[in-house]
Amino acid sequence: MTCLSRASSALETDIHYKSYDYIAPLLLPGFIKPLLHISLTRKLFSRIVAPKGIYEYVIARTKYIDAVFEQALTEQFNQILIFGAGFDTRALRFQGKTQNTQIFELDVPVTQEAKIRQYQKRHLVVPSNITFISIDFNKEPLPMKLDEAGFRKQQRSLFVLEGLLMYLQPESVHATLQTIRDYAGKCSWVVFDYVYASVLRNEGIYYGESDIVKTVSSAGEQWHFGIERGKIEQFLTAYELKLINQRDARELEKAYFSDMDGKVIGNVNSTHCLVTAEKW
Repeated sequence: MTCLSRASSALETDIHYKSYDYIAPLLLPGFIKPLLHISLTRKLFSRIVAPKGIYEYVIARTKYIDAVFEQALTEQFNQILIFGAGFDTRALRFQGKTQNTQIFELDVPVTQEAKIRQYQKRHLVVPSNITFISIDFNKEPLPMKLDEAGFRKQQRSLFVLEGLLMYLQPESVHATLQTIRDYAGKCSWVVFDYVYASVLRNEGIYYGESDIVKTVSSAGEQWHFGIERGKIEQFLTAYELKLINQRDARELEKAYFSDMDGKVIGNVNSTHCLVTAEKW
C-alpha cells in the first residue's frame, strides 16, 4: 500500500499531492500503472480505498524523510541503515549523491527477495554501495547481522524506521533502539514515525483514527506500540537521543498541504507523528 500510494503521488499534477518517487510506478503490477494515470482512479484510491487522511500522510512522510535522507547525503554521513526497507527506493533515487555513503537495507527475506526481483525485472541497476541484509527477527540477533554485513560502529549514520515501530512489540522497539544507541556515532540521526499510545487504547480522538485502526486490524497487522502525546523527549533520552524535529498532522498540513493563502487543501491522518532525533 505504501508503494501504491507513492506511485499514485508520483503521477499527481497538483504540487501539494505530488511526490517524486518516480521508481514506485515501475514496481507495480502492469495492470495497475495505467489505471493510476487516470486522475479519477487516484481520487477513488485516496478517498475510498485508503483510510481517511492516510494518502496525505504517506505523501507528507515520504517528502519529510526524503529531505532528511538527502541532507544526510549532503553532509556525507558514513552510513545509512533503512529498517524494514520494503519497497523503499531512496537508495536508487538519490544515487547521484550517495558515492560517499554506504547504504544498508534491512528486511525479512521474502520482502527483500521480491524487491530485488522487481529491480531485475525492470532492469534497475542497484548501485555497488547498497548492501541488502535479510534477517529473520525471530531467530537472528540484529547486532550479529549488522556485524556480518559490515556495518561499522561509532560512525556518523542515519537510521530510517519508516512505518515500523507501531507494528513491533514494546520489547522489540526497545531492543532495536538499544542497538541503534550502541552502533550510532556521535551526531548520528534517527528518523521515524510513531502513533499516539491513546490510539492503541481506541480512544477515538484523532482525525481518521477509526478508519486506520479498522484497516490495520482487517489486514491482520495489529499495532502494538505507541508513545504518549507530549512524552517523546522523555522516550528518546533513554536511548541517548535528543529531539531535533517533530511534526504532527497539523504541522504536516501546514508544510505540505497549504496553498499560498494558508488554506489547508488536504487533511492528514492525525494518529501519527514524524520525528528526527540526534545521538548525543
